[in-house]
Amino acid sequence: MIVITGGAGMIGSIIAWHLNTELQRDDLVIVDRITHEEQWQNLAHRQYAHYLDKDQLMSWLQGENGVARTDIEAVIHMGAISATTERDFNKLVEANIQYSQNLWTWCAQQQVPFFYASSAATYGDGNLGYDDASIENLRPLNGYGYSKHFFDQWALRQVSNKLPTPPAWAGFKFFNVYGPNEYHKERMASVAFHTFNQFSATGTMKLFKGTKAGVEDGMQMRDFVYVKDAAAVVNHFATSAIAKKAVPNGIYNIGTGHARSFKDLATNVMQSMQREPHITYVDMPQDLQGKYQYFTEATMQKLANTGYSQPFHSLEEGVRDYVQNYLMQEDKYC
Repeated sequence: MIVITGGAGMIGSIIAWHLNTELQRDDLVIVDRITHEEQWQNLAHRQYAHYLDKDQLMSWLQGENGVARTDIEAVIHMGAISATTERDFNKLVEANIQYSQNLWTWCAQQQVPFFYASSAATYGDGNLGYDDASIENLRPLNGYGYSKHFFDQWALRQVSNKLPTPPAWAGFKFFNVYGPNEYHKERMASVAFHTFNQFSATGTMKLFKGTKAGVEDGMQMRDFVYVKDAAAVVNHFATSAIAKKAVPNGIYNIGTGHARSFKDLATNVMQSMQREPHITYVDMPQDLQGKYQYFTEATMQKLANTGYSQPFHSLEEGVRDYVQNYLMQEDKYC
């Protein structure tokens, strides 16, 4: 069986979709805590063996009478607080650091492959670049990014100090992921999703003005990656480990390697709706100023060096699939 924490979330549910549809695996254990009233629909089309609340997982893994389960082939840990605006650092420590450490430790003890979600938010303002080969000096801009960076550093210290580690492991620094099953994320949903809804309701899309010198309105840049591509990379690592095929352990970027502007993204959404684009520029909210990344672009050579060669969707391809095959359909869930 394969455990997927955060399995009712955006990336986790698409990982389950990919395992079901592309790899014909339905022996999945979905772990989450659903708080949004419609989020259950992320699982409505999935085939899986068990659903557990996140607080049930560790005792379930330990098994009856303290005898650990022996039927777990891999743990894919996508569960976390993912809001970059979370201000309660104690919550971030518990959910994003300690919970991850507990799973890592169990996987190390039981020799189960472990794969987890990091974030491009760990790169901070980008002054040190976006190279996954060197992360020690990064300075995230918010508590969420720091919690992810802390666990990345902790994992690497386990290795360097020759402490117990899972037999195969990887952390994935996801860049700006967009696509189906993000509908419960509200403010933290992608600009692609917000564009579709705003433009449908008002006939325009609001983007931030260029509040930094040299940045024009709407020209803040991101490495936008389609969620289906992100899921394919994670499952490549997990299924390779299950099949005992060597893929180097470590921390990897998941992006396209090509930065595009928010203006490009919004324009593509509106064009995919087969309507004339219209954008209105507004001031950046106060709570984002000083904590905002103006440019991200993943360095992808490390992933390429593993031999992973599956093509990623271009922005145009990913947006078209998302808008026309999901957002514009009566059943928008993957």
